Amino acid sequence: MFSNILTFLVALAIAATAAPNRLATCSNGRTATHEACCVWFDVLDDLQTNLFDGGECGEEVHESLRLTFHDAIGFSPKLFSEGKFGGLGADGSIMHFAEIETAFHANNGVDGIVETQRPFAIKHRVSFADFIQFAGAVGVSNCAGGPRLQFLAGRPNVTQPSPDLLVPEPSDDTDTIFARMGDAGFSPVEVVALLASHSVAGQDHVDPTIPGTPFDSTPSKFDSQFFVETLMKGTLFPGNGSNVGEVESPLAGEIRILSDFEIARDSRTACEWQSFITDHTSMVRKFEKVMAKLAVLGQQTKRLVDCSEVIPVPATVQLPPPMLPAGQSLEDVEASCQATPFPAISAPPGPATTVAPV
Repeated sequence: MFSNILTFLVALAIAATAAPNRLATCSNGRTATHEACCVWFDVLDDLQTNLFDGGECGEEVHESLRLTFHDAIGFSPKLFSEGKFGGLGADGSIMHFAEIETAFHANNGVDGIVETQRPFAIKHRVSFADFIQFAGAVGVSNCAGGPRLQFLAGRPNVTQPSPDLLVPEPSDDTDTIFARMGDAGFSPVEVVALLASHSVAGQDHVDPTIPGTPFDSTPSKFDSQFFVETLMKGTLFPGNGSNVGEVESPLAGEIRILSDFEIARDSRTACEWQSFITDHTSMVRKFEKVMAKLAVLGQQTKRLVDCSEVIPVPATVQLPPPMLPAGQSLEDVEASCQATPFPAISAPPGPATTVAPV
């Protein structure tokens, strides 16, 4: 009797192992591990062609990546503990209630990308919440050296806007930023990882007289130059002078915001910041990990479907090594990590580096 049962169980195990996985058939001959993922191939094609200019790492990518954060960070367990509504995180509320949330001071400038993205989400009949995170993940995959972010689908649309004052601002000090981010579940070193997004970012509203001003000299590359240049001594403003949330930059045409400047030099984060200068792999992997966390803030992940397979694999590129800006030396670095010496990087020959708008 026991022998017969054992034989039956072994046969079942062999049959289960041999059974092929059933894949869902999607458009253009593509397949997915779950039927719910098929629509995202169509969204991908539309985005790459009609939003990201054929797969470039341009302004729409920068703005789409920014929007993932501004939507998701609207989540506060602290407010809930006080008996108030604390937001539902990555819920699409910034698009669903755009007339309310884009008027929040910290969301200045996101109205443009919200209204640009909205027709895509409506066309493909996907939730605003899913679309915002998907667009950010697809966009950053277009950037040289960029990450491949996780994408989970199935977030529902919302019925209530996020509360105000949950998005950190460039003028906030580190204690304020770390407290707000800590409330949402992020440690100071995770904040540093999130700021890797500034390597492919630019500003339009800290100084509205110079839109498209980048945070570093390589705004189309997801590389370490942002972490180098934020630690250089500031000498000038790219526009007509100081604005709220702005401090002096080391390079003509580059903007530096106060929060980046202070986080790079804060004892709680200085060593993590410096570590990314010579470890691009760590920077990318930590960014992927923290973005996976950000993208599901406030959501019930058990109800979501993993459609990460739809996100393009970033092209393999050989990034140049991190370097000091031309015309500068290690004496121009404000090294702030007490545990580890600043890496012995050098500047290329030639005239002083200047930065063009993005």
